[in-house]
Amino acid sequence: MDNHSAGFFMDMSIKSSYNNCLSRMYGLRRFGIKLGLDTIRCILEGLGNPQDTYSCIHVAGTNGKGSIASSIASVLNASGYKVGLYTSPHLVSFNERICINNTPVSDENVVKACKAVNSVHYGSREPTFFEFATAMALHEFGQQNVDWAIIETGMGGRLDATNVIQPLVSVISNISVEHRMYLGNTIAQIAGEKGGIIKDATPVVIGAKQPAAVAVLENIAKRRLAPCYRYGKDFYVRRDKKGTFAYYGMETVWRDMQTSLMGEHQIDNAALVLAVCEILNKSSVDIPVGKIKDGLMKTSWPGRLEIVSTSPFILLDGAHNLAAAKKLSAFLSKQLPGRHITLVLGILDDKPYASMLRCLLPVCNSLILTCPEIDRGVEPQKLYNAASSIISDIQIIPEVGKAVSRAIETLPPDGAVCIAGSLYVVGEAKEALEEYSF
Repeated sequence: MDNHSAGFFMDMSIKSSYNNCLSRMYGLRRFGIKLGLDTIRCILEGLGNPQDTYSCIHVAGTNGKGSIASSIASVLNASGYKVGLYTSPHLVSFNERICINNTPVSDENVVKACKAVNSVHYGSREPTFFEFATAMALHEFGQQNVDWAIIETGMGGRLDATNVIQPLVSVISNISVEHRMYLGNTIAQIAGEKGGIIKDATPVVIGAKQPAAVAVLENIAKRRLAPCYRYGKDFYVRRDKKGTFAYYGMETVWRDMQTSLMGEHQIDNAALVLAVCEILNKSSVDIPVGKIKDGLMKTSWPGRLEIVSTSPFILLDGAHNLAAAKKLSAFLSKQLPGRHITLVLGILDDKPYASMLRCLLPVCNSLILTCPEIDRGVEPQKLYNAASSIISDIQIIPEVGKAVSRAIETLPPDGAVCIAGSLYVVGEAKEALEEYSF
């Protein structure tokens, strides 16, 4: 057998093993339903507790936590550190969840991590999908000898599988009502769950502004003797007309800052990133301001106000809950005034879809309702019933790829396509768009 053939069969074997690993994981249950952290701790102990071999930053919150985590990772990488980044969900490939220096890990390394986790004792119950994936990420970061791991929570914080790390800084981006079955029905209850990532004597950076959330988070920080830094109180930003902003921190001022991520809210997210950098610099971590600027401008966070084509104009934005839908609506109103906007929309069944429709549809001209492959999507007909009193031009095309094609084919010359409502919809749309050559 020649080398080329040997390489081909090796690749086929890796791909087959990779698919088998994903099938194994996707066969696990999705949520742990507050089953505690014993299982993930047992797995990590079997793996030698890799999470204790590198420095961590933990990021929780309702919206923005992925943008913040990826920005921190980008800044640390620009500063010369080897950085692992763990986020969820993925858009197209599972590998996106586990990145080293902003690059998704290889299929081969996914297989190795999967086999490592699969080889250890789980304890009294089988892990959930997220517990299994989290253990894989923490193990892989140890195998890769990263300096830093930036870890985004999956849901909540207190009982989230990621809450086994001992971070040097914790970040809570903001608080909105979500996942009521698991996190609670009020802002205060949800803040209590997310505040569970606050560790003893460990600084926490908070972006939440609601008095009920702030009171809960500050009380947790006080009990844990954790220095607490609040956006708008201990640090803030001032925008200017050039599109840049100045950061006024606890002890420093950084001017002419800018982020590559689109949307006014990304400046608020960047403020939390800069607060983390300031705290780390005070603890003798070397993050020069020039590298901070480089890192912010190199940050990429796909599927969130991501322009994938300008001709035709196609915008992707997960906008998976009401708070995110409001930000998308504001972006469309400000950035695309007067343009015909076709909205391709699919929403999951645990979201306030009627409120999201009332927020998004007034700024759009036509609507194509679709549904992601995951079994949690709202039936398009149900969305139609809620949307028909707001907008008249509505089509139902259940398959996301076909919905995207129809939107592009019927778009007027000055039009724009916006694909939103769920990161699962955005992921399927990205995959479909790979067939186009814009």
